[in-house]
Amino acid sequence: MPESGPSSTRTRVLPIAERLDADTQYAGRGVTIAFLDSGFYAHPDLTTPYNRIAAYHDLFAPRAGLEALERSDVSSWHGMMTSVVAAGNGALSAGQFRGLAWEANVVLVKVGSAHRIVHDDIRRGLDWVLANRERYGIRVLNISCGGDYEESFLTDPLSRAADEASRQGIVVVAAAGNAGHLADHQVLPPASAPSVIAVGGLDDGGAGQRSQHYHSSYGLTIDGLQKPELIAPAMWVAAPILPGTTTAAEARLLKRLDEASDDKLFDRLAAHAGADADLDAIAGRREPYLVRQIVAAKLRDRKVLSGHYKHVDGTSFAAPIVASVVAQMLEANPALRPHQVRRILMTTARGTPGIALERQGWGVVQPRAAVEAARGMRAG
Repeated sequence: MPESGPSSTRTRVLPIAERLDADTQYAGRGVTIAFLDSGFYAHPDLTTPYNRIAAYHDLFAPRAGLEALERSDVSSWHGMMTSVVAAGNGALSAGQFRGLAWEANVVLVKVGSAHRIVHDDIRRGLDWVLANRERYGIRVLNISCGGDYEESFLTDPLSRAADEASRQGIVVVAAAGNAGHLADHQVLPPASAPSVIAVGGLDDGGAGQRSQHYHSSYGLTIDGLQKPELIAPAMWVAAPILPGTTTAAEARLLKRLDEASDDKLFDRLAAHAGADADLDAIAGRREPYLVRQIVAAKLRDRKVLSGHYKHVDGTSFAAPIVASVVAQMLEANPALRPHQVRRILMTTARGTPGIALERQGWGVVQPRAAVEAARGMRAG
């Protein structure tokens, strides 16, 4: 006879702090992280109990204010997730899925859409961050998008802007890209710039119990620089579901059904009739195990962790993890310069057996060791 009753967790996805053994007494306090991305949303993990969004700038609607972040569309997803992965406080998960820099302030810069982010628009976003770094106290910049083509940092305006940001005191962190499984797996600007910390991916199984490479981009740049410098979890990363979407409604329903006892299961199905054709088709059979099989399959396929979070993958989410570690380091030692942060991250990283050196650089980021080294380093 099939088991019935609420199902157990199928995918064990732990918070990043547990997986990387981070020192949680540091939370990016007093540090502002800027994000360049396709779009954003004022997620509760950033706005409650108080709003930590210091500024929002839309390259294509420069007069738009913070109120624009209350409206969601398909372009809002990616930047909402990257910013919350780094700096969300887990408000909708009782603090469970909070980023390492969960008390940092954020500046959100829209440089594209879900359909396209153009090479030169990333450069324009960087220019805006540079022009406003003092106004908002920007110390860290996360770029979870890449340019359109490979070019030497000596001539590429995007790479030159990224290097200028580093010279002006901003630690620039960028996703390496997800082309490691292809023959052409180069790291593109701005991650290819010399001063930028390019972040590749790690598959740790969601609980830090294994170390396998993710298919992140890697190799020598056109200038002969080895990228990425570091790797961080790029799979099984908890990220928010965009509120007000059909995805959010479906996730809440699936979790309610998953948690329901047998005697409540069909009442909940009836209350949501018409929400899911597959569930409607078997609701009349009154066999709980059939419903649970479908619910379990949908939770797995939709990567749902709760009614408010799902797990995501890509170096787009590995990069903000490293950016959040940088914010912890700067809280511990605000006098650090970008070159010092870079050096600490690389020297404290842990090399991982079984992953080619060219894919992992100096290894997996180690938040606790990086913060400890930051505390003991003098400025200079």
